[in-house]
Amino acid sequence: MVAAHAELEARMRARLGGRDCLYVPSCRLGLYLALRHWCPPGGRVLMSPVNDDVILFVVLAAGLRPVQAPLDPRTGSLDPAAVPDAVWSGLSAVLTTNLYGNPDPAPGLRARCDRLGIPLLEDAAHAIGSTVGGRPVGAWGDAAVFSLSKHTGARTGGFLAVADPARRAALAAERDALLRPSRAAGELARLARPHAESAARALRLTRPAHAALRALGAHERPGIRMPLRPAELTRALGAAPALDPFHSWIRVDLHDYRLRTGAARLRRVRTRLAALDAVLDAHRAGTARLLATEYAGPAGPASADGGVQPLFRVPLLVEDRDAAAAALARRGIPVGYLYDPPLDAYAGEAFTDPSPDPAPAAWFARHALPVDPRRAGEALAALRASGARPAAPAPAPGGAR
Repeated sequence: MVAAHAELEARMRARLGGRDCLYVPSCRLGLYLALRHWCPPGGRVLMSPVNDDVILFVVLAAGLRPVQAPLDPRTGSLDPAAVPDAVWSGLSAVLTTNLYGNPDPAPGLRARCDRLGIPLLEDAAHAIGSTVGGRPVGAWGDAAVFSLSKHTGARTGGFLAVADPARRAALAAERDALLRPSRAAGELARLARPHAESAARALRLTRPAHAALRALGAHERPGIRMPLRPAELTRALGAAPALDPFHSWIRVDLHDYRLRTGAARLRRVRTRLAALDAVLDAHRAGTARLLATEYAGPAGPASADGGVQPLFRVPLLVEDRDAAAAALARRGIPVGYLYDPPLDAYAGEAFTDPSPDPAPAAWFARHALPVDPRRAGEALAALRASGARPAAPAPAPGGAR
C-alpha cells in the first residue's frame, strides 16, 4: 500500500510543481485533516455558500464556525472585495471552492491571507486541471485537497497537498489515526458496481433515480440538500471537533470516505489517474463549446490565464433551471452538483454566519445548470429543443465595502 500511495503521490506532485502530496481516501477526509491541522478550534472560516452541504458539515466537525462569503453572481466565485473589513479581521482561515473547476481568485486571496497571517486552504475537488495566475489550482494555498471521484471517475481517493513539506509526516499520522479498515466483501461490492451514493448525486433530480435509491436503501437526499436535522446537529456540535458525531452527514453520497483503499481499487485509481490528461482535453473542448453559447452569460468562467479551463461541469445560466434540468433528464443527461439554496439559507444563523450580501449567491444557485462538458452537443440540442431561455443578466458584483 505504501508503494502504491507513493506512486500516486509522485504523479500528483509533478502536476502541482513539486508540492508534497498525501494520498487520502476522499477529498472530504483530506479537508477535515487540513482544517484540524491549520485552524484552532472555534475559529471562523470564510467559505462559499454555493457549495456541497457535506463541506459545511466537515467545517462544523472540525470545531469551526463557517462564515459565508459574497459571490460574483456571474461566475459563482468568491468576491473578496465584497467581504467587509470586520469579517476579514475575525477569520482564522479562508477556504476556496473553485466551483465546477472555475478558479476562485487565489492570488488576491493569498495576498490577503498573508497580510492577516491566516492560512489559505483550497478545495480543488472540481479543479484538478484548472489554473489561475500561472499556477495550478492547489498550488496557492497552505494546503489543498483534490478528489479522484470527479474528473478521473475513480470513485475513491484524493490528495492533500501541502506547501510546507515538514508538515507531511504529522498529517500522515493524523490521517492514519482517522482511517477505518475496509472489509474484503465491501471492496468487492465497490468494484462490482458504481456507488449508489455517487448515483444519488448524479441523478438527484430524476424520479427513477429516487426510486432506485430507495430500493437500495441509499436514499439520503430527497432533494438537492440533505435534511439538516437541526436538533441532532446541535447535539453533535457539543462534541466537536470530532468526526464520529457528524458521520451521518459527512458520509452522504460517499459512505467509504474514511475507509482504507484496498489494493484492487488502488489499481483502478492508478489507471484512471494515468489517463487524466486525455480526460482533461475532452473537458476543455466541451467547455469551450458550451461557453460559446447563449447560455454562458456575459462573464462565463473562462480561464484567467487566457485559455479554457477543463471544467468538471459548465454552469450554464438559464431562466428556469428546473425545467431545463428536466429537459436534459428526458434525453438521459443527468444533472447533479446543484447547490441550491445557498448554505446560509439552508443552515441558518444557528450553524453559520450568513453572507453580508446573499443576493448574488442566491441568484447564481437558482440559475446555474451544471452540464457535463463531454456531453455538450447533446445538452445544447436538448436545451434548444425545449425552448430553454438564458437567464436575464446577473446583478452586478457587490464590490468594495
